[in-house]
Amino acid sequence: MPPLQTNLPFGTSFNFDELQWVTNIRRTIEADQLEDDSEISKCIFSVPKALMSTHPDCYTPQQISLGPYHHSRLELHEMDRYKLSAAKRSQKLLQSLKFQDLVEQLMKLESKIRACYSKYLNINGETLAWMMAIDASFLIEFLQVCALCDPKMLSKVPSGISYLFDYSRRESGYHAILRDMAMLENQIPLFMLRKVLEFQFPSLKSADDMLYSMLMGSCKELSPFKTVVSLSGVKVSHDAHLLDFLYNIIVPKVEESFEIPEEVKDDSKDTQDNEESSVDSSYIKPLLIEIWKLLSKLKVLNKLLKSAPFAVILKLPWTIFLNLLGFGTVKQPNTSSESEIVCSSFDQPPSVEEITIPSVSQLSKCGVRFVPTNGSISTINFDKQTCTFYLPKISLDVNSDVVLRNLVAYEASNLSGPMVFTRYTELMNGIIDSDEDAKKLREKGIILSHLRNDEEVANIWNGMSRSIRLTKVPFLDKVIEDVNKYHDGLFKVKVGKFMKMYVFGSWKLLTLVAATLLLIITSLQAFCSVYDCVRLFHLK
Repeated sequence: MPPLQTNLPFGTSFNFDELQWVTNIRRTIEADQLEDDSEISKCIFSVPKALMSTHPDCYTPQQISLGPYHHSRLELHEMDRYKLSAAKRSQKLLQSLKFQDLVEQLMKLESKIRACYSKYLNINGETLAWMMAIDASFLIEFLQVCALCDPKMLSKVPSGISYLFDYSRRESGYHAILRDMAMLENQIPLFMLRKVLEFQFPSLKSADDMLYSMLMGSCKELSPFKTVVSLSGVKVSHDAHLLDFLYNIIVPKVEESFEIPEEVKDDSKDTQDNEESSVDSSYIKPLLIEIWKLLSKLKVLNKLLKSAPFAVILKLPWTIFLNLLGFGTVKQPNTSSESEIVCSSFDQPPSVEEITIPSVSQLSKCGVRFVPTNGSISTINFDKQTCTFYLPKISLDVNSDVVLRNLVAYEASNLSGPMVFTRYTELMNGIIDSDEDAKKLREKGIILSHLRNDEEVANIWNGMSRSIRLTKVPFLDKVIEDVNKYHDGLFKVKVGKFMKMYVFGSWKLLTLVAATLLLIITSLQAFCSVYDCVRLFHLK
């Protein structure tokens, strides 16, 4: 039983039943399961407000409520009759037991159930047990429908739900329930489903096998990556809920994904080569700086430099010369050390604002090839030798926007380490800027779209919310860094950036210079037309 902190604003009141409170406290203290509560961590969270405010419909159930968070919403009570029908069919499978017996067993797990939710549940124990029993019965029945994609499961599915399979597959209501099942605030613990299946199957092994098959079937329906990791041999009870199970089969393990890749390990050789190649420039650049200092001390040049037009005329060729040599813009030397100026991309955790990566169209024009892989996020890689960008295949349909957003919300709420999936969505958001970018990835087979057009695909990635906290994922950050180095190192990209910065960005100043020169030439022509310049200056 969690503390009586309700997270309500100060001064907000609710109906408080003192006798019920004492009953709940006594039952919690005397419960045998109290010793095991310390091993249960919160796994069902509320969506962070920073994410909820961007697209609330993707985090709020629209068809059905599962669990206590949205149970009080009246617009979702229409599905209660289907829940009760599922509970009646479930009672027939309880092997000479009554549904009341199942509820009494769940009441013994009250403290364990409450410990899974991050918010305080202002519900008495018996109501919570009935709610969980009915919702679990409906969810099991619906998951059996999802498991029908496996031909081996057809014989194990009760005949009472065959109508749901035939009917819902042709209706949008099936996908609406799928979307609601994937929402973070609409989860129920998996040990609840396992407890119900224990009453329906003769052995624990058969119950676990059935639960695993149902979860895999639903994840194949929900997962944007059709190549999912098999979790056979792993106890389903270790997964907190359906969304957690889905997250574990599409996101690589921490131990595997956060090891330093071979390319990163060999990066020390590249840095040594860069240091050797920059030895010559380390002598030339200070020399050019000193020459510029000496020239700037001349009085004539100082007078000319005070006027902006002459400053542009003098500095423009100088800047072009330095940029073409690869030295960049010459600046006054700073007293701070290079270690304070230059920092690696791994020194500070990157945020969304720091992700700057060219789009698919820009990279394609620079000769980068996009190749699909049949793996997960861990297969993302950029080969600098062949200029090949490897990206995993991803399938997008009407459920993908909700699934992607809730996976990001769950990762942000649950994990304390790097957010791998969030970083992946930020990478895709960076390389897809328009429907043309989405079209190129679709033509390459990286995006398998079941949406109406490429614009909807681009909107899914461009509409993704910003992460609520900073994160760094070494193997993904290495890919972003390699792509940027390749793109920014191209000669035509350097020229384009220079023209944009110093020519197109200074068009007002260049216009003033041109107008001034034109005025000087016109004045000189008018002066020569009035006075005989040839005779005046003794010119032949």
